[in-house]
Amino acid sequence: MTERDSLPLLLLGTTSGGKIREFRHLLAGLPARLVIPPDVGIDFDVEEGDRSFAENAAIKARAYRAASGLLTLGEDSGFVVDVLGGEPGVRSARWGETDDYAVKNRLILERLADVPPGRRTCRYVSHIAIIGSDGRVHRRSGSCTGYVATEPRGSGGFGYDPIFFVPSADRTMAELAPEEKGRLSHRGRAVAHALPLLERLLREAPMSPDTDL
Repeated sequence: MTERDSLPLLLLGTTSGGKIREFRHLLAGLPARLVIPPDVGIDFDVEEGDRSFAENAAIKARAYRAASGLLTLGEDSGFVVDVLGGEPGVRSARWGETDDYAVKNRLILERLADVPPGRRTCRYVSHIAIIGSDGRVHRRSGSCTGYVATEPRGSGGFGYDPIFFVPSADRTMAELAPEEKGRLSHRGRAVAHALPLLERLLREAPMSPDTDL
C-alpha cells in the first residue's frame, strides 16, 4: 500500500469540469484522495432547484453522499448582476436556455449595453455543503464583488469569468493565474472557510478499502 492509498477519500460532488479543476487546485494540500463521481461508479447528475445556492449545494452533497457513503463536498455557485435584478443568480448554469457560456456572456453584455460603468456591479457567490460520517450538513460560503466588463477578456477559468472584472486585480477572472484566482474568487474564499472543517472530518473518515482508485 502506498502513502496515497492510506489517505481517506473526499468525493467532489460535481460533474463540472471547470469546478473539478478548481477544487483539485484549491484542495491540493489536504491529506485526502480527491475523487469525482465516475471514479466511484456514480453516473448521474443531480437536478438543481431554484430556491437558493445553499439548498442546491446541500441537495448535491446529500445525493452523492447517499450514493457513495464517502465524505462528500457539494457546491453551488453563480453570477449575480445587480442591474438585472440578481440574474442569472441561482439559475446561472441554466440561464439563457443554453449550455454555451460564450452565448450566455454575449447575452449579458447585450442586456447591459447601455448601462454605465458605475451601475455594472456584480457578484460571484459560492455555497459549499459537506457531509461526513455523522450525516450532518456543514455549510460554508464565499463571495467576491466586481463589475461586468464591456467585452470578454482572457482565456482562463470558465463560465462567466471572461466578463467578471475584478477591480483589485484590474483584470477579469479569466485573465488571472490559478493561484491569484484562488485567492480572490468566491470559490477560493468558500474553500478557505471550509478547510479547517474538512481537515477535522478527514481525520474521522474511514479509509476506503478500494486501493485501485
